Amino acid sequence: MKFRTEVQPKPFRIKFGYGSRLLAIGSCFADYMAQALAEAKFNVTANPAGVLFNPASIARTLRIFDAGTQVTPQELTSAGGRFFDYRFHGSLADSDPRQAAEKINRAVNIGHEALKKCDTVIITLGTAWVYVLEADGEIVANCHKQPATLFTRRRLSIDEIVEDMASLFETLLKGRHVILTVSPVRHAGDGAEENFLSKAILKCAAAELAERFPDVDYFPAYEIMNDDLRDYRFYAEDMIHPSPQAVEYIREKFFAAALDNLSAEALPRVAKIVAAAAHRPLDPDSAEFRAFARTSLAALGRLQSEIEGLDLEAERRYFESFAE
Repeated sequence: MKFRTEVQPKPFRIKFGYGSRLLAIGSCFADYMAQALAEAKFNVTANPAGVLFNPASIARTLRIFDAGTQVTPQELTSAGGRFFDYRFHGSLADSDPRQAAEKINRAVNIGHEALKKCDTVIITLGTAWVYVLEADGEIVANCHKQPATLFTRRRLSIDEIVEDMASLFETLLKGRHVILTVSPVRHAGDGAEENFLSKAILKCAAAELAERFPDVDYFPAYEIMNDDLRDYRFYAEDMIHPSPQAVEYIREKFFAAALDNLSAEALPRVAKIVAAAAHRPLDPDSAEFRAFARTSLAALGRLQSEIEGLDLEAERRYFESFAE
């Protein structure tokens, strides 16, 4: 007898591993996945320019990263004693226009380098709803708490999303593995009906893109959260974001679908080394702990000799400080 419907993601057509360089961009769920990857010692850069929710802003930001576009203090918008750019997250705003411009340009430079070097891009779509600045007709990435009268709210169509994303896959992302996912985080401000409609549009667009492009895989994070984990106990206290337990469950499903065989087999061994290095001993000078450090160093060395691209240097330095 079954009491739940478990979602089993299809294995990706293209797998990545410890030798891959990844860029995660999009909603806050992109940060969740990037954190899980980083904790497992994968080489990943997450949202260099801050969280992005809608597909149009994600696509534009990737183009900005590709071009390495810089801003000057004079180009920024000023309101309420803050200087900002509607194309970027509020974390890059500042009361000093020079500091704001430096933050934005630093973020763009990080994104430029990450995009140039990466072979895998994870794009997490959050909402199909966008805010258009009345002054110039441009979709904003962030409203920066400005009056609602400055914006028009509208919903992107499936065709708009597909056309915009397809142009990326045919140009600056061509030859890279793209992983598309729809964020399971609810956009409560849209209301239940509009949130579900928005997610449906994103899912349809993602499905069409995955069917059209052989380098694009879709990961069903939204489906896992809403069908497999169909219970409020898997949500955080705000009843919007997934709980840590849900994120961990989705992470396991993601790794099972995405990792190459060598990296999947190494994953538990890597986790054991990372956990050991996070341990803080009661008596670091004891013979027992020094022996533990030497054993861990040996295991770490074997892993690095077997897995190209696996960076465990921080853990190595930690164990070496006790092994002598």
